[in-house]
Amino acid sequence: MARAGLTTDRLTRAGAELADEVGFDRVTLSALARRFDVQVASLYAHVRNSQDLRTRIALLALDELAVRAADALAGRAGRDALAALGGVYRDYARAHPGRWAAAQLRLDPATAAASAGSRHAELTRAILRGYDLREPDQTHAVRLLGSVFNGYVNLELGGSFDHSAPDTGQSWTRVLDALDALLRHWPAP
Repeated sequence: MARAGLTTDRLTRAGAELADEVGFDRVTLSALARRFDVQVASLYAHVRNSQDLRTRIALLALDELAVRAADALAGRAGRDALAALGGVYRDYARAHPGRWAAAQLRLDPATAAASAGSRHAELTRAILRGYDLREPDQTHAVRLLGSVFNGYVNLELGGSFDHSAPDTGQSWTRVLDALDALLRHWPAP
């Protein structure tokens, strides 16, 4: 019988909190069981295994990010929208480093298709409509923005920019300016 109070949602959220505290790579069923003062076997009524838990945390993070991004993009266009989307990712990663790492988890195709991950691409495409990009350039631009935002945020989180001036906020602004200029003057094939 499942222990009272344990649910899949509660375990997923506790796993996400644990990821933010100790790192996504250190989230295990054993660590989660210790948090609830239960035996690992008590968790199997709610999650299949550690990979199932990790996938659920990734899906939670993708959903949280998509909701925040949609809210931030409402009524914005051009560079303002670009900065809003990048800002959501950067702020989320700073506030929730474990969840941010979880959002990078490679999902199987069916799980990925059903996740909020596709909503991120749709939100990015909505921004790109303001730059009048058509396919296949739109897909190239979605990948570029994802790569730059993810790369910058991961390098910043890892401390790669800590040892030199200027401040990372200034660099972030310049990165957004450069992306905006590139998208306004997208090179012809």
